Amino acid sequence: MRVESLTSTLDQRVLLNDLDVNLHMNNGRFLTVCDLNRVDLFIRTGLLALMMKNKWAPIIVRHTMDYKKSLPPFRKYTVSMTISRWDDKYFYATHQFVSNGKVVAEGESTAVILGKKGVIPPAQVIEAVNARQGRTEALPS
Repeated sequence: MRVESLTSTLDQRVLLNDLDVNLHMNNGRFLTVCDLNRVDLFIRTGLLALMMKNKWAPIIVRHTMDYKKSLPPFRKYTVSMTISRWDDKYFYATHQFVSNGKVVAEGESTAVILGKKGVIPPAQVIEAVNARQGRTEALPS
């Protein structure tokens, strides 16, 4: 995975089915939108095809979100997710929701790719994505 391909940015709008009883975007909806970021990244990098072929499953093991401002109905916002780092087991991502130039929520998630025999090391996942994309470059440091 090239560094520039490790970010997903989506432009969204708060819809009526995103609202809670306080008439702002529900806290759970923020996490669902983070899932949409992940799927976008999986598709664009070719990881989705690899996961389907190898029967790998992406699993979120931890997710935090700090809510700073409300998102009212029909408000436009941009959400971005960046894979910030990885180690021998986990991928780490940052998530940011911005509306009218202000951060309204931000958080972090930790994830693994699970195969039939357990966790697939991130280096192996990245190597497989690079091979699928026809790249042979080394991992970023």
